[in-house]
Amino acid sequence: MNKKLIKIEKKWFEQWFDSPYYHLLYKNRDEVEAEKFIKNLIAFLQPPSGSIMLDVACGKGRHSIYLNKLGYNVDGFDLAENSIIVAKKQEAKNLKFYVNDIRKPLKINHYNYAFNLFTSFGYFEDETDNLLAIYAISESLKTDGILVLDFMNVTKVVNNLQEKETKIINDNTFLIKRSFFNNFIIKDIDINDKGITH
Repeated sequence: MNKKLIKIEKKWFEQWFDSPYYHLLYKNRDEVEAEKFIKNLIAFLQPPSGSIMLDVACGKGRHSIYLNKLGYNVDGFDLAENSIIVAKKQEAKNLKFYVNDIRKPLKINHYNYAFNLFTSFGYFEDETDNLLAIYAISESLKTDGILVLDFMNVTKVVNNLQEKETKIINDNTFLIKRSFFNNFIIKDIDINDKGITH
């Protein structure tokens, strides 16, 4: 039997968020920033002790880890396998991390709170995928569960859009180009790593 191998091209977000360049470019987004954000959010929400929380698209788990330090039972998931490998090193009794697609519920009717932070929503070109993501998060929440969706102020971002920016980090040059097209904020990033452009 002759089997043909079919190479399935990964979507840009499946590659970018799992790349070392992503983590290098956003290395300033650290635990201190996450803790400050979570402290303010928890002060506002005042979740009861024993609340079960879901960190959707958690990256390396910086928000999940702090929520757990505050005493909450937390699951975090992300599509980026390399980020989850790092996050799993911080797992504890009430802190678990998983590789999962945002369009699929991790657990059904399980969480009191779901957090989607650091503008990690709205990357799909097809609106159906965005709706699937919202539906999956909704399915994960208990009937009276609460979703906190951290999303940019689109009007402010568009009105103050910095079209070009160059950042040099550890001998890598990031040329960042931003535009607004077809209701999407497009960010193209060219990376020059020791003379090789990615």
